[in-house]
Amino acid sequence: MKTAICYYSRHHGNTRKVLEAMASEGEVDLIDVTTRQAVRLDGYDCVGFACGIYGFSFHPAVEAFARQYLPAAKPVFFVYTYGVAKGAGAKDVAAVAAEKGCPVLGEFGCKGYDTFGPFRLVGGIAKGHPDERDLADARRFYRALCQMWERGRQA
Repeated sequence: MKTAICYYSRHHGNTRKVLEAMASEGEVDLIDVTTRQAVRLDGYDCVGFACGIYGFSFHPAVEAFARQYLPAAKPVFFVYTYGVAKGAGAKDVAAVAAEKGCPVLGEFGCKGYDTFGPFRLVGGIAKGHPDERDLADARRFYRALCQMWERGRQA
């Protein structure tokens, strides 16, 4: 399954670590939504959108990228890291996918080291995350997506 994962990962690179684990499982191109580039996603079998949770949701740059580049009816999935809770998670990006008639294959989330706001005063939370177990779970999630997609192609 040829996959593009469009992501925003700043601060500690938690989301990027998770995506690199997923990318080790197949044909995955990681696309940073903050780089100025023309992107064509129609040649991919599915598209992921990934981000750390900022103020209980994805960074607005991910939603804007999805709105501009996501082709209609393209299967999608969502990946996120969070310090305390996923909040609304991928809700805004999922709404863009719904507007474009894109089926959602699933979502994966795990803890990520967080030093935002008051957490900085105590040295951060979710220290050591994503850890090896989180990364193994991310690889397992992506393999399951690939299997689901392959079964759908055979049907």
